[in-house]
Amino acid sequence: MRTILHSDLNNFYASVECLKNPALKNVPMAVCGDPAARHGIILSKNELARAAGVKTAEAIWQAREKCPELVLVGTDFPAYLRYAEKMRRIYADFSDRVEPFGLDEAWLDVSNVGADGQTIAGEIRARAKRELGLTVSVGVSFNKVFAKLASDLKKPDATTCVTVENFRNTVWPLPVRALLYVGPATERRLLARNIRTIGDIAARRPEDLRAMLGKHGETLWTYASGLECDPVAPLGAEALIKSIGNSITPARDLCGDADARELFAVLSQSVGERLLRRGLAGRTVSISIRDSALKTITAQQTLSAPSALSGEIAQTAMQLFHEHWNWSRSVRSLGVCVSTLYAQDAPEQLSLLDDGGRTRALALERTLLALRDRYGRNCVRRAMLLDSDFGDLHPHEDLPAFVRR
Repeated sequence: MRTILHSDLNNFYASVECLKNPALKNVPMAVCGDPAARHGIILSKNELARAAGVKTAEAIWQAREKCPELVLVGTDFPAYLRYAEKMRRIYADFSDRVEPFGLDEAWLDVSNVGADGQTIAGEIRARAKRELGLTVSVGVSFNKVFAKLASDLKKPDATTCVTVENFRNTVWPLPVRALLYVGPATERRLLARNIRTIGDIAARRPEDLRAMLGKHGETLWTYASGLECDPVAPLGAEALIKSIGNSITPARDLCGDADARELFAVLSQSVGERLLRRGLAGRTVSISIRDSALKTITAQQTLSAPSALSGEIAQTAMQLFHEHWNWSRSVRSLGVCVSTLYAQDAPEQLSLLDDGGRTRALALERTLLALRDRYGRNCVRRAMLLDSDFGDLHPHEDLPAFVRR
């Protein structure tokens, strides 16, 4: 039987900010994007703010309605990266199988360490507190899904065990949303069929769930039934990158196609550059549109061939935008993502009508990237961005871009 831990640093960003400025420990505080730049979402909060009802991912104005004395702090991602790396060094003293899940979470396989999981979890929590000043919640179980679920059950600074003997009583009564990879859309579809708890998922036939949710439904049945058996990746192993994208909320709402076209150009350049640096190209372009009422829609399209060309990505994004947006409201933020990734040097079927244009375009993109690296980001710019409100935005510098793994 395996012993898997899931370690979750409590209120990570807020905890790091409190270490940098100890006075913040005594007031309700939250870490958020720059309110002046409208990146107004709560990213992390301390325990005093949580006790006042402040929630992660809610808008700043909502948090301040609950807690008028809330102190807001901007992000310091270099500091968060430093502390995450220090925590991973602690994990490495306990196992050579450590798989990060974001900056603040990780799975560890401690099956062969020679001590029980609860003891190891206690040692990890003690070292995090003593050496870093951070608290950790650790879940102990026989697979990754239940270990993560266990770490969410008690916070902060706690160890929770889910075992083969107790998981039916501990896990099955929980709401479906507590299960890994059950998001709002999947939750709605499950609730519509009176599937309300994790035990309800396990009680259904996997083929019924597959008919309802596709392959994902069968996967959820496996998770709920305690049959997930994915290995924990070896320490230092790179997880497979599944998609690369950026989203950004500009300083003002977008009011017309020209605004959308310019912002898609900025986002697509960032995504294209990151694909080039990793030697990747993708076949699927997806966009997200968040309107002034904070409602979000998404759409995607498959390309005829894998691409890392920023112009092609931007053109596809704008085409999707035209198909799915009618300007009934202004747009607050946009996102672009490229997925279904391949190595750029992977073999592909060429068209008989291809005159080498894509090859030349890719060579040009690489040349432009080299110029920007050497002479600065603004040495070569698209003409449409010269007088644009968005021309100086650099998404992967201004905000943490998402790389889904």
